[in-house]
Amino acid sequence: MKIGIIMNGVTGRMGKNQHLVRSVKAIMEDGGIPYRGEILMPDPLLLGRNRGKLEELAQETGISRVSTDLEAALADKDYLVYFDSLVTGLRVENIKKAARAGKHIYCEKPAATDTRSALELYRVCKDAGVKHGVVMDKLWIPGILKLKKLLENGFFGRILSIRGNFGYWVFEGHTVPAQRPSWNYKKEMDGGIILDMFPHWRYVLDNLFGRVKSVSCIASTDIPERVDEEGRVYRGTAEDAVYALFELEGGTIAQFNSSWTTRVRRDDLFVLQVDGTQGSALAGLRDCYIQTYENTPRPVWNPDIPQPINFYDSWEKVFEEESYMNAFRAQWELFLKHVAFGEPFPWDLLEGAKGVQLAEAGHRSWKERKWIDLDKLEP
Repeated sequence: MKIGIIMNGVTGRMGKNQHLVRSVKAIMEDGGIPYRGEILMPDPLLLGRNRGKLEELAQETGISRVSTDLEAALADKDYLVYFDSLVTGLRVENIKKAARAGKHIYCEKPAATDTRSALELYRVCKDAGVKHGVVMDKLWIPGILKLKKLLENGFFGRILSIRGNFGYWVFEGHTVPAQRPSWNYKKEMDGGIILDMFPHWRYVLDNLFGRVKSVSCIASTDIPERVDEEGRVYRGTAEDAVYALFELEGGTIAQFNSSWTTRVRRDDLFVLQVDGTQGSALAGLRDCYIQTYENTPRPVWNPDIPQPINFYDSWEKVFEEESYMNAFRAQWELFLKHVAFGEPFPWDLLEGAKGVQLAEAGHRSWKERKWIDLDKLEP
């Protein structure tokens, strides 16, 4: 059973690596998605503005169909799904066109740059009667899956606090090439770490711990000058570090630091620590470590002697009980089964709008220097 997918924006880093090569093409190479006696096989059409890049990508991946004509692609009845991983500012109008053409919608986060537009996308898709979803990949990374199982088993007792630490040093480009695209650091191109990362933190917190009800944060542009892909010096106009507190329903506080100007001395590029009355856990991208109440050390403050406790010794690694699929691919498979067979898929454009709402509230909190409450979004 073939399912045609228009893939727009896959010449970019994220679209190519995570969505095309490691998800859609990987599914094809593995013989499709088995489901109740059927085999669901993706049939991608690579869409973009630069035919040369598209043809180069087609040759590299062995996917033959490419196009630079959005209207013609949307008119093709063989393609049921429209996927968008373009820069955020180009996403809204393309998705509206695709939904009104009867295509089911799957897109990268954030779905839009403001909450009003994100909600409009949800309503357009609802009116068009098409299925829709937003990428929320962190829910399927192994470290978070292990943490979720601990939560389901009541490991923590009463949860007291949540602390997330994300980031690494993104080189400015003067002597070492930057490892992220330059638009990320340009406010005029919808860059900035708040809009990039707060949607992630929203769905992680909402799905694992409870709805985010308010936010307080402060951000900064630490690196004022960077070098782009063509070697041109440009001014960083978007924030590259943000420090936030999120209050959840029930009163739990989550603290998240997100920075592209920090050097890593922790277990992974992203770690999430949860402290509870009965135990704590630290989840990274793949691994998860736990410390039970019984194994919690009893330190005594004394800066006059070397620390006698190795605090890592009392943490135990959660061993893998299963093999883990690429997180992007895992959600792709769920979305394609949703489109083809009607399987549940709760990570829709309304959920995506909640991430945009948190980013918008974060910008407002930084500007006004105060806590911002988040209203419940109405469909």
